[in-house]
Amino acid sequence: MIKRLFAPLLLSTILLIACSSTLPSVRADSLYTLTYDGLKRTSILHVPPSYNEHHPVPLVISLHGGGGNAEHYRRISDFNRFADEKGFIIVYPNGTGRRQDALLTWNGGTRCGYAMTNNVDDVGFIRALIAELANAYAIDPKRIYVTGISNGGIMASRLACEASDVIAAIAPVAGTLNYEPCQPTHPVVVIHVYGTDDTRLPYNGGVGPDSRVGVNFASVQESVGFWTAFNGCDPQPQTTSSTDIQHQVWSGCRDGTAVELYTIIGGRHAWPGSNGPGRVGGDEPTQSISASDVIWKFFAAHPRP
Repeated sequence: MIKRLFAPLLLSTILLIACSSTLPSVRADSLYTLTYDGLKRTSILHVPPSYNEHHPVPLVISLHGGGGNAEHYRRISDFNRFADEKGFIIVYPNGTGRRQDALLTWNGGTRCGYAMTNNVDDVGFIRALIAELANAYAIDPKRIYVTGISNGGIMASRLACEASDVIAAIAPVAGTLNYEPCQPTHPVVVIHVYGTDDTRLPYNGGVGPDSRVGVNFASVQESVGFWTAFNGCDPQPQTTSSTDIQHQVWSGCRDGTAVELYTIIGGRHAWPGSNGPGRVGGDEPTQSISASDVIWKFFAAHPRP
């Protein structure tokens, strides 16, 4: 059973109420609590003011980076603004850790924190969360998407490997595919956003000079190469460049799939377009593009075939 804590946008005042099929008349961020596999799991949920239970809407699942939490990621990504403008529901789940509110991680397939060490079933948790939200809200089953940064981006890739039957597309930011064996059962649409000067999860793979975990990460090209091969795309991408942005599009993919890569020339471990305190890793993000903007446009163009 889910309990919701409804609060104003900054979650400064919290009121506990029981879950029911009756939706609040005033939209607000809410804290969903779901017990899965013996663990109490929480997520911040944002429903746009335009939501109408008679019209199914997309669902975006947005995963924080390793050592972060849902509230911090909600602020830096600014996805709530896009959800309100475009009319989709967005949920920011929390990973797990020794504390419930900070230093949280995802079990994305690399040994880089509490979730992996304790073999937390994050794939099962995200599946359960999708099922609960689809039961409570009018969710379009062909438009369920996952994005995330760093360890959250790595987790998004694992979900594409193991939950392609429910997820239409993924958008990892500063996080590569580090799960083996990756054996999707359905078509997967993928967009990557990555900085060439990332010193935590290097663009070219390996152990970054500022890595906190000492993991030998897969490269961006290895990750993109897996998806272009799986989707049967043309091997040579169409490439456009402007200022510090290189955009590559692989066409000819089967079953209506697509693979794209935004490379931030000189970019570091950050969410492009974020502006303000609490940036990921303290790295300065480019303002040439908004990751939230390009990701949503990509998602909106790619429902499940």
